[in-house]
Amino acid sequence: MAGRRTYRTRAIVLDRTKLGEQDLILTLLGEDGRELRAIAKGARKPGGRLAGRVELFHETDFLVAAGRSLDVVSEASLVDPHPRLRGGYERVCAASAVAEIARLTCFEDAPDGFLFPICSRALRACEEAADQPRLDLVVAAYVMKVLAHGGWRPELDDCCACGDAAVTYFSSAAGGVLCESCAREVAGAQELSAGLLAWLRSLISCTFDELLAATIGAETAVSLLGIAHSWAATHLDARLRAMEFLAGV
Repeated sequence: MAGRRTYRTRAIVLDRTKLGEQDLILTLLGEDGRELRAIAKGARKPGGRLAGRVELFHETDFLVAAGRSLDVVSEASLVDPHPRLRGGYERVCAASAVAEIARLTCFEDAPDGFLFPICSRALRACEEAADQPRLDLVVAAYVMKVLAHGGWRPELDDCCACGDAAVTYFSSAAGGVLCESCAREVAGAQELSAGLLAWLRSLISCTFDELLAATIGAETAVSLLGIAHSWAATHLDARLRAMEFLAGV
């Protein structure tokens, strides 16, 4: 590493790609909200010094040497492994959906102090969720909070086409809620009950602690997850495979 600029950062491991026989390319969410990509040499070698410190969803303190195309991990010290994510299939699926959205909303040259703490909190909420409906609720809330912060905040009060306050439909393509008249002109507009609309507003306005303490039925949670999936897929212009998989759990 002689001659290379080094830096320290805390980061969340969002993705891992195999490189050669023993190495990994890590996609990280840095504590400043930037996307980082770095090679972890020997990370797939049993008993290697990095093995066990760069697993998915781990929060780790890294010492990284800057490279021309990819940086190289020099040291790694585990901070929070989010251990309860390892013990359940459903929790892993939910955490994977969080990591998928995090990858698509952080960028190499765009620091954003909001992104790291909310991702960390969402992963912890996936550990704390008491059941599948609350796991779905956590993921839906994370999606809507992060996208709203990034500039894709849905209109949830008045019809986004005409401004009417009597709204009963939602459309990701249109940008939010619609009145019955305008919804007739929008393909795929989804009818919403007053209760579901209230929940949709809560995804953005309530904290994860408040959401985890709430009582929610499985059908409502699945509907909210579906709306969040549609909103993210539409405005990030991406196929969200982890969210698709979670919806089928």
